[in-house]
Amino acid sequence: MDCPAHLRALNDGQRAAAEHGLCDAAGVHIPGPLLIIAGAGTGKTNTLAHRVAHLILTGTVPDRILLLTFTRRAAAEMTRRAQRILAGARAAKKPSAAGMAGEISWSGTFHGIANRLLREHADSIGLDPSFTVLDRADAADRLNFVRNEIGLAKTEARFPRKDTCLAIYSHTVNARCRLADTLESAFPWCAEWETELKGLFRAYVEAKQRENVVDYDDLLLYWANMMEEPTLAWLLGERFDHILVDEYQDTNALQAEIIGTIS
Repeated sequence: MDCPAHLRALNDGQRAAAEHGLCDAAGVHIPGPLLIIAGAGTGKTNTLAHRVAHLILTGTVPDRILLLTFTRRAAAEMTRRAQRILAGARAAKKPSAAGMAGEISWSGTFHGIANRLLREHADSIGLDPSFTVLDRADAADRLNFVRNEIGLAKTEARFPRKDTCLAIYSHTVNARCRLADTLESAFPWCAEWETELKGLFRAYVEAKQRENVVDYDDLLLYWANMMEEPTLAWLLGERFDHILVDEYQDTNALQAEIIGTIS
């Protein structure tokens, strides 16, 4: 079987990755997940974009592909590349490419995709769909307000600053570990404040819930919690046929858990 025209720019290894799980040139079906391990400059992004296009050109509905990246710029670039490949196939009058260009809608960062899904299913998880997302600076300020409110800014010994407190909170959430483990492994100089930090984080969570705001860490945490509900997990699992993750080595424990539950 001849190599499809839209994959001819790839080398053998890249093409194998782009076609994985589908029928290869010999008509052999290779099922299962695929982890690509490759160094810088080996064409990982290009290969992933070709896989997205190849999936669509072989019959996958575009909005049943979930493409996750770590920056909005990377997501936009990946989508642009895939659309160019589709447009090329369209220009070559490939019948299956008709109408496909410009329809890759589920491409974005983990946090961006989480935001979309949570707003869709907010009512099912007890979340107001009109919630506001705090960026890192706003989250640190909100945490600092709570820190002052409960008197931790006036301790005799210096209590950790707001940015450090937020970093400790974020690490604990994303690593899916106990606060004590976070302090021991990453912030040993703050270990003496474990009890106070627990109280601070509890008050911070309660304040966010009262004000209908979430921070970046909450986006992932709510998404993970949503996947613990069997009905919602089934709905999300049925929604996507393919889940593609760029730079998978950068995923943290919480992100990896989410991917595992929907794949």
